Amino acid sequence: MKKVLIVCGNGLGSSFIVEMNVKKILAEMNKEAEVAHTDLTSAKSENADLILSAKDIAEHLREGANKFLI
Repeated sequence: MKKVLIVCGNGLGSSFIVEMNVKKILAEMNKEAEVAHTDLTSAKSENADLILSAKDIAEHLREGANKFLI
C-alpha cells in the first residue's frame, strides 16, 4: 500500500486538514493509501511514497532526501 505523508511546521493544523481531504478524495476514487500527517522534524525520518507540504517546508525536506514532494 502506498503511503502519503502531509507535512506542516507543527504537524497539527493545516496538515491535519489536508489529511482529511486527501482521505476523502481517495475514498471517492475508490483508492487505498495510508495517509498521515506530521511535523517537519518528524517527517525527515519518515518513509513515504508521496509527501505533500507547503513550498517553504518542502525546501527543508529536499535536503538529502530521495522523496517525491508536492
